[in-house]
Amino acid sequence: MAFPSPAVRPIESRSVTDLVTAELRRSILSGALAPGQSFSLRELAGMLDVSFIPVREALRNLESEGLVIIRPGRSGIVAPLDRDDLHAIYRLRRLLESDLARRSCPLISNGELTRLESEAAGFGDENLSMDAIYDAHHDFHLALFAPVTTAWDIRMLTMLWRAAERYIRIGFGLLDPDPNEHRRRQQAHEELIRVFRHRDPDAAARAVDEHLDHNEQIALSALGPQLGGNTAVAPATDES
Repeated sequence: MAFPSPAVRPIESRSVTDLVTAELRRSILSGALAPGQSFSLRELAGMLDVSFIPVREALRNLESEGLVIIRPGRSGIVAPLDRDDLHAIYRLRRLLESDLARRSCPLISNGELTRLESEAAGFGDENLSMDAIYDAHHDFHLALFAPVTTAWDIRMLTMLWRAAERYIRIGFGLLDPDPNEHRRRQQAHEELIRVFRHRDPDAAARAVDEHLDHNEQIALSALGPQLGGNTAVAPATDES
């Protein structure tokens, strides 16, 4: 007797393409693969000890995320840091996150705010790098909006946060040796909690908007001349 196909299939191990995508994304977001750096599929495949095929598929994934620019042939570059792109990312973040803050402020519990206040205090630890606190920082903001976020909100937030990630990691990473930067980061997030405790939706929206605006300005100042404008990428020859 034949059995119907199962609705849920067993979990399989991650594909080589998924692993290559994750490793290249990590290298780009951390700045190990620098903005504007050229590469060939041959180089990447050799470094990763894999064939061309998963590297090619991984680059397509990363191109859709705006992290690489694939050129004709088997080469490409890490997408340059772009001032206009950074402005656009933060403009969209302000639209979405300010709205979520306005609606979440009356609903988030006092207990959750107390928990997040404790997490915010950890952002002042001088021994933590930007890399070390980055995931916790995302979790903090997502928890602040959790009472009202839908699956689509989380998708959009994730896309925007990922787009902003290398600007923040590279730019804020330059500031990490300054202990005052860690203290500033702690105080900025504690201030968000303080505003949310007043249960004023408009004040919460303004606080998040100002928080994002301040972060954008810090990133712009830290990155300085590394930020360029939109420029066309000249085709390269086939490096196969």
